[in-house]
Amino acid sequence: MIATSNTILTAIAQFDEYGKGKKVGLKIIESFESSFTLEKNAQQMLFKLLTSKDFIQQITSQLPCQKLEFTELIFQPVPYSKETPKGMAKEFEQYHKSSDYIIINVPPNFMFKAKIFKPSRLCAIYKITRD
Repeated sequence: MIATSNTILTAIAQFDEYGKGKKVGLKIIESFESSFTLEKNAQQMLFKLLTSKDFIQQITSQLPCQKLEFTELIFQPVPYSKETPKGMAKEFEQYHKSSDYIIINVPPNFMFKAKIFKPSRLCAIYKITRD
């Protein structure tokens, strides 16, 4: 579906198992593969859920607009880094910067219903249509 690869240099603090101490180890992530492919049935089910009338109404109830159009663009969020300050691949940042689009986290129950387990998180892009 969406294929992109990012080289990321970031540090993740790992605390001891009880979270008590100041024991911190750093794990450097030099590469994060954000490309993925969805099976056709999974993609169809996910898109059906993301375009359902009830879900669109739920989103628009929190926005100053009445209509949204699903762009059929989805992506896997990526770890924050200097190269990816918005948590997304560069090609999706244009939608983040635009007031004509909204990016949402795909609800986990949608991922489960569509039988999508990898990647574990997705974001979807909608175009705001103004009357």
